[in-house]
Amino acid sequence: MVRWAYRILLWLGFPLIWLYLLKRSKKQPAYRQFWAERLGYYSVGITNKGLQDNTQKPIWLHAVSVGEMRACAPIIQALRIAAPHRPLLLTCMTPTGRETAQALFGDFATIVYLPYDYPAAIRRFLQHFRPQCGVVMETEIWPNLLHESAAAKVPLVLANARLSAASFRAYQRISALIAPAMAKWSLVLAQAPADAERLAALGAPAPKVMGSVKFDHSNDAAIVARGQAWRAALLQQSNRPLVLLASSREGEEAAFLAQWQSVYAQTAAPLLIIVPRHPQRFDAVADLIRSHGLALQRRSQWQEVVAADVILGDSMGEMAAWFAASDVCIMGGSLLPFGSQNFIEACAQGCPVLLGPHTFNFAAATEAALAEGAAWQGQNLVEIMDKMQQLLLDQTARQQMSVAGVQFSNAHRGATARLVRELAIYL
Repeated sequence: MVRWAYRILLWLGFPLIWLYLLKRSKKQPAYRQFWAERLGYYSVGITNKGLQDNTQKPIWLHAVSVGEMRACAPIIQALRIAAPHRPLLLTCMTPTGRETAQALFGDFATIVYLPYDYPAAIRRFLQHFRPQCGVVMETEIWPNLLHESAAAKVPLVLANARLSAASFRAYQRISALIAPAMAKWSLVLAQAPADAERLAALGAPAPKVMGSVKFDHSNDAAIVARGQAWRAALLQQSNRPLVLLASSREGEEAAFLAQWQSVYAQTAAPLLIIVPRHPQRFDAVADLIRSHGLALQRRSQWQEVVAADVILGDSMGEMAAWFAASDVCIMGGSLLPFGSQNFIEACAQGCPVLLGPHTFNFAAATEAALAEGAAWQGQNLVEIMDKMQQLLLDQTARQQMSVAGVQFSNAHRGATARLVRELAIYL
């Protein structure tokens, strides 16, 4: 009965989905593409690049957008070794996720959108690609996807799973819908014990704690070297410290710039680098920076000499370079209640990390990073900028945080290997 009510709501919301896509496409034209795939209609087949046997069923991995897709990289690398005979199918939900997948894995994988959670659309997807098994990253709980996959005898694994306390409470309110769906997972691999407990309480069968695969991510050495070269050039030009606001979300830049200009109203400011989380906001953030009377240099219009107060990192795939270039990183998504963006990569690069109060998407990693001295957390921008100034004046303290960050990152590696061992029976 509850599933039928859910289906009715989906169909009632059908026009709203297309209005949403149309609205998004005004700023991101890529949202106008591949609409048929969102209903389970595909013109492509599985790509068996480099494989001799074209009859093998693919391993299917789903990652909703950019961050989850990047987190897939160590898993995909390990799966290609563990099951070299099987092709790979990658699905996502956003154009930026698709672009990231194409850039990272397009040489050997088939990349499409996962359809919306309509039963017939899910069935068409499963019938078209006939996956051997599915691996869903983090917290994607779609009732019809789970029920239809079980009916088609396609094992589904929830990997790198996390569930915040707030999300847990929200799912509890619709437990009559969620609990039967959660029971359909073949395997649930959680990041931390708290995640496993919450998932089990929602009905997941015996979740196992695996850690986070985000610790296993390896940066492209060429991109890191690019950032180190930027740093050398920028220091030669102005000899100013470099402060990074990484993966910032809407509203955070305005609050940060207001506090920044208050702090540096009477003294020379460091060079500020702002890298927004979403590319569709690049122009708006550029306008915001100019509205504060700050000289702006955009990465997309890079010049040999940067005579600017603020650099806007309006490019994709270069976050590792910005970490390598910077003295201190303030992590976006943590200043306002977005739950934080991934700071593990910054720690791995040895870039000291300052966090705001909102880190619920990385609760376990935050607790460990704070305990191990790899990050510092403030309750507001005043505290965060005070700590930033202290670090910029204290090279020894920065170096201690840098070393602690690398050690923290290395100490928590290994989730990918554990995950692939658990997946072996489905490959």
